[in-house]
Amino acid sequence: MTTNTIHIKAPGCWMNDPNGFIYYKGKYHMFYQCFPYGPRWGRMHWGHAVSEDLVHWEHKGIALFPSKRGDRDGCFSGSAVEQDGKLYLYYTGVSYLLEDPEDTNLCLDDQFVSAQMMITSEDGIHFDNIKDKREIIAPIWEREMGDAAHTRDPKVWRGEDAWYMVLGTHGNDGNGRLLFYRSADLINWSFVNAVSKSGFGWMWECPDYYETKGGKVLSFSPMGFLKDGYKEENQNICMVVDFEEESCTMTMPDQYQFLDYGLDLYAAQSTVDRDGRRVMAAWVRMPETVGGEWIGMMCSPRVVEVEDGHIYFRMHPAVRKAYSRAIDTPKEAAEAGYRAEADLEDGDGIDVGGYRIYRKGNRICTDRSLTAGNDRECRMQFETPEMKKGGHVEILVDSNLIEVFVNDGEYVISNAVYGIGNVIVSDRKVKLFTVE
Repeated sequence: MTTNTIHIKAPGCWMNDPNGFIYYKGKYHMFYQCFPYGPRWGRMHWGHAVSEDLVHWEHKGIALFPSKRGDRDGCFSGSAVEQDGKLYLYYTGVSYLLEDPEDTNLCLDDQFVSAQMMITSEDGIHFDNIKDKREIIAPIWEREMGDAAHTRDPKVWRGEDAWYMVLGTHGNDGNGRLLFYRSADLINWSFVNAVSKSGFGWMWECPDYYETKGGKVLSFSPMGFLKDGYKEENQNICMVVDFEEESCTMTMPDQYQFLDYGLDLYAAQSTVDRDGRRVMAAWVRMPETVGGEWIGMMCSPRVVEVEDGHIYFRMHPAVRKAYSRAIDTPKEAAEAGYRAEADLEDGDGIDVGGYRIYRKGNRICTDRSLTAGNDRECRMQFETPEMKKGGHVEILVDSNLIEVFVNDGEYVISNAVYGIGNVIVSDRKVKLFTVE
């Protein structure tokens, strides 16, 4: 089986959204959308990786594959919960109304419908895709409620008195919308309420609501949100919200944060780790394949906390601990890369093999122009909002991903990269660490 350290990477195929992220029976499980037949998007399956420590991951192969009328053309994103020792997976099944005659793994003109489905497992490893799947929410044809095609990505959690689910959809007013459901038994679901807000795109993918230290957080990925001339208009944002469980009433502010200011991360999903911390992972959108063999990976797991109304995404302690062996140069780093630490004053910079990190006033900025690969339509320069104080950076350097944690997660900039060199040049002293 393929193994990865820190970052889960597509095992020779296409990878996108993290799904079913959960700590279950002593192990972390990360499922993910994948097209197992090549490094391109197609008829979605669920791949599966397992870890005991959030650091070392083992791929377990395909967990879900199209097998029913409701999911015959794809198993889209979803989530996982545990009840009485059994693992429950919820996901969106897709059925094409008009398939591409030249490539039946694709549909034409968004002509498809979506249903919400579930499957269970006694051990988290084995799934009966033929006998155990069932549809729990039929396609939504009532246009005043949602959209038959663009309703998807169920996130399920346990509330005080019942189970709850949130879906993302496209409202008949042209805005994105959340649909909330309730269940007593994880099988029969009743609609409770819809929540919407203008100005945040036309469809809200991969919604995730959770409570964490310091506040209640909504994370979602609005489509058609960032119209700045670059190809990735869909972006993952988050905000601190108020939520009343019984009525599923949510108050969304006008203020928001990007999940990550490198704007490559998407479709984030969270869970609770073995120590009770809220942990998030997200898909890294890569502009091109690696050697024509694979495309798509996950960022490192991050601890989510709220301080004074601001959402922090901190490096997980297990990741920091893994990168604990001090080294003098990047040439001494293990295959999993290295971690760098420095304090930047205004005007200071670090060059990580051609990837530039520098401080401009009270902002940390990055430039991947020399390491972006051949796709010149993607964004090259990035910057954080103004920092509250300090200029400490922790940098995780992987051969295809650089993650810059600013002031212990006040902001993060993560970028997919290609062809970075194994040297580092800095105006300030940089400490380097790699894995054992």
